[in-house]
Amino acid sequence: MGRYLIRRIPSVALVLVATSVIAFLLPRLVPGDPAAVVAGPDASAETIAAIRTELGLDRPLVAQYFDWIGGVLTGDLGQSLRFNRPVAELIGDRLVSTLELALLSGLFLIVFGIGLGVLAGSARARWARVLVEGTNTGLLAAPPFLVGLLFILLFGVAFRVLPTSGEVSVLENPEIGIQYLVLPALALALPMSAGVARLVQTRMLAIRQEEFIDLAVSKGVPPRRISLRHVLRNSLGPAVVAIGIRFGDLLAGAVVIEAIFARNGLGQLAVSGAQSADYTVVQVLIVFAVFIAVAGQLLTEIVLAALDPRVRLG
Repeated sequence: MGRYLIRRIPSVALVLVATSVIAFLLPRLVPGDPAAVVAGPDASAETIAAIRTELGLDRPLVAQYFDWIGGVLTGDLGQSLRFNRPVAELIGDRLVSTLELALLSGLFLIVFGIGLGVLAGSARARWARVLVEGTNTGLLAAPPFLVGLLFILLFGVAFRVLPTSGEVSVLENPEIGIQYLVLPALALALPMSAGVARLVQTRMLAIRQEEFIDLAVSKGVPPRRISLRHVLRNSLGPAVVAIGIRFGDLLAGAVVIEAIFARNGLGQLAVSGAQSADYTVVQVLIVFAVFIAVAGQLLTEIVLAALDPRVRLG
């Protein structure tokens, strides 16, 4: 496993370096002058020019990039142009909110994705299989924002069983915090879980047609052992890959879900940073999101290699 991980280091490093360059350049391609944002609406041209010089915006882009990436590598994420606060503090204030949403969504994604897939791939009664497949199809057709709006109408307006706006940290008050977290996490995870469920179902049905399953049946292996030991274990590989890919989508989808449920997370910070040309915040959030996605993908490959030793040899 160690040699397998070492072989992955060059590609991971290449992705992170390329992402840092794109994250640095992208906000600067957007129309708008960050120096004018800092100076305010009534500032003179001389004041804006002085601020641009003070921030180092008149220096070559290459020099600005190496200054910025050097600071990131040493823990200095820069100063927000809009809030005049360290970027690390701004991210730290909102990181817990987004992490709580992403972690619970990830848990729901695994539970519902694999659970529905196993049900659809194991159901022998036709009505049960049709019911599960119909549920999967409905979830595949519903984007997270639509599911979120339906949850607000159903559980916030019609029945009023769960809060649909605002947030309370789970770390401060677990009982109330979970109540604020359940609906946005479900809205984010359920549509994604349908794709995972479909992969598990398709793989289970294909595995059941393999010759080694017939051989196990002919040897008198109990059906329960065949389902768990042979069919399910060999069906989880594609689902693990899909879950790893979807983890990056969870962070991207959190931007919309945070807006719908009025959560004050990193998504809201990214949107306000882009609207106000606060590129020192935006570029760090882009690199942070890609780093999390890469880490999730690497973790996925580790799990996949543990399930199938042939991956480590490839």
